[in-house]
Amino acid sequence: MTLVVDASVAAKWVLPEDGADKAAILRHEPDDFIAPSLIVAEIGNAVWKRVIGKELSTADALQAHEIAISLLGRLVPLEELGARATEIAIELRHPIYDCFYLALAERENTTLVTSDPRLLRATRDAKFKMRKL
Repeated sequence: MTLVVDASVAAKWVLPEDGADKAAILRHEPDDFIAPSLIVAEIGNAVWKRVIGKELSTADALQAHEIAISLLGRLVPLEELGARATEIAIELRHPIYDCFYLALAERENTTLVTSDPRLLRATRDAKFKMRKL
């Protein structure tokens, strides 16, 4: 089964965060993980914050970024998802960044795995297949 994972999950694969244990278990499920290419920037931002906060060295941040991206079976270009992500953002009144993940999950008829409480609240009454990490 293919699952869409967002950056809140992928970051937990490589960074010590609350829920990292659940993310590690997910990593070992027999699933294929996909994401919009935006995840590259979002994971980069997550490790950058750790370097700036002196929690990670630059070398460790680069390695964490590389590992997280390597665990994704496929990155989907944003151009393929942009129109639908915009529609979803307007419908949900939610930032478009998260809506790229929703658009991909909808297109692939699969589940989005997230640990983002704001996204989970925004989709509570929507038709998207969601899984809380």
